[in-house]
Amino acid sequence: MSPAQHQPDRPIAALLVPDILAMLSESPGDVAAETEEMHAADLADVVEAMPAERVSEFLRALPASRAAQVVEYLDEAIRTELLEHMSSVQAAEIISEMTPDDRADVLDQLEAETADEILSDLPDEARQETERLLQYEPDTAGGIMTTQFVSVPESTTIEAALGLVRVAARSGTRASMHAIYVVDADGRLVGVMSLRELVAAPEGTQVADTMVSELVSVAASADREEVARVTSEYDLVAIPVVDGFGRLAGVVTVDDVIDAMVEEQTEDVQRLGAVQPLDDPYFVSGFWDLARRRVGWLVLLFVGGIFTITAMDAYMRIIGQSLVLATFVPLIISSGGNTGSQSATLIIRALAVGDVAIRDALRVLRRELGQGLALGACLGGIGFTLVTFGFGQGARVGSVIALSLVLVVLVGTVVGSMLPLLLHRLGFDPAVASSPFVASIVDVTGIVVYFTVARYLLALT
Repeated sequence: MSPAQHQPDRPIAALLVPDILAMLSESPGDVAAETEEMHAADLADVVEAMPAERVSEFLRALPASRAAQVVEYLDEAIRTELLEHMSSVQAAEIISEMTPDDRADVLDQLEAETADEILSDLPDEARQETERLLQYEPDTAGGIMTTQFVSVPESTTIEAALGLVRVAARSGTRASMHAIYVVDADGRLVGVMSLRELVAAPEGTQVADTMVSELVSVAASADREEVARVTSEYDLVAIPVVDGFGRLAGVVTVDDVIDAMVEEQTEDVQRLGAVQPLDDPYFVSGFWDLARRRVGWLVLLFVGGIFTITAMDAYMRIIGQSLVLATFVPLIISSGGNTGSQSATLIIRALAVGDVAIRDALRVLRRELGQGLALGACLGGIGFTLVTFGFGQGARVGSVIALSLVLVVLVGTVVGSMLPLLLHRLGFDPAVASSPFVASIVDVTGIVVYFTVARYLLALT
C-alpha cells in the first residue's frame, strides 16, 4: 500500500508532488533549498502523497537533520513501513538526528529485528542513550522523557550558569530550554529556575541563592497518565523526571504530555468498546493480531449472553402464563444497560482526570443511588403510560413495567459506578469496565428483577 492511500485529503501536498518528483529526477541537489521554507509537518504531508518507491530518494536529498524532522511528523503506519524497507544505514543516519525520546519511540514501534539493526548502526553515544531510554516501559515517565535538558550544579555562579546555557543553546541539540534544573554534587534534583530568573539574577550570586527549591517532579516509573495529571494540575510546560535516588534523569515536555494523553484516551476508548488496546495503528496491526485482541472480549460477552438466555429459560413458565411480558424484555434490559453504561463512562473519566478517587466510593454510591431512583422514576413513569394506554395492557402490567424499570435502572447505575472503582482498587484499568461488559451484567440482573416483579404483582406461579 502506498502512502498516498492513507492521505487522500491533502490537495496542496498532492499539487506539490509532481514538481518535487521532477526536481528529484532533474536536479536533486536543489530539493533541500527549494523546500527549506516549508514546515516539516507540511513536508511530511508531501511525503505521504508521494509514490512509496520515491520517498527514500526524497529523504536522501535532504540534510539528515531535516529528514529526521520530516520523518517524525509522518503518520506512524507510513513511518514504520518506510523505515522497515529502508537500509539500516540510511535509517540510522536519519534516526540519529532525532531527539532521544523520539528516537526511542520510533525504534520501539519497529519490528525487533529491524530496530536492533538500526540501533547497531547508530553512533555510540546516541546508541547508548537510546538503549537507556528503551529500558523504560513506553507508558511511563521514563518512556516519554527526553534526556536533552539543561542542568547546572547548585554551587555554580549565575555567570557560569549563563555560560552553560549558551553552550547548550549553541550545541545544535534540541534541548528543553523551558527551565534550568539545579542538581547537587550527586546529580540529585534540588531546585529549578526559569531562564528569565537566571538572566535577571544579580551578578556574583550563586544559583543556590536564586533557585526555587520547592518543585514538582515525577518518578521515572510513574504512569504517563499520572504525568499528564501532574502537568495539568500545576500548569507546567515541562516536568522533571527523577530516578529512585532522586537524581535528575530527564524531562517530559508538554508536547509529549499531549501525545501521551492522546494515546491514553485511545486505549480507554478501545477498552470501552471491549477491544484489547492495539500496540500499533489499525492498518499496521496484523489481521490475526487484531482478531485476537477482539475475540477475547467477544467470547466473554457471548458467555454473558448465555447467562441471559439461562435466566430467560428459568422464567419460561411465567412467560407462558402472560406472553405479553416477553414483548417488553428488550425495553427493560436495554434501559438498565444504557444507564449502567452512562454511570461507568462518567466514573471512568472522573478517575482518569482525578475528580474521583477510591476514598470517594461511598459518596459515589450515595450519589448514584439517588441518580438511579430519579432516572428510574422518570423512565418508569413513561413506561407505565406507554404500556397502560399506548399498548392497552392495563394498569397491572403497566405497574410491572414501571417498578421493574425503577429497580433495573437503579441496579444499572450502581453496577456501572462501582465496577470501575472496584477494578481500580484491584490494580486494573477501570476502562476494562466497558459498556458492553456492564450491559451484560445488567442484562442478567434485569431479567431476574423483571420476572420476579411480574410474578408477585401479577400473582403468577
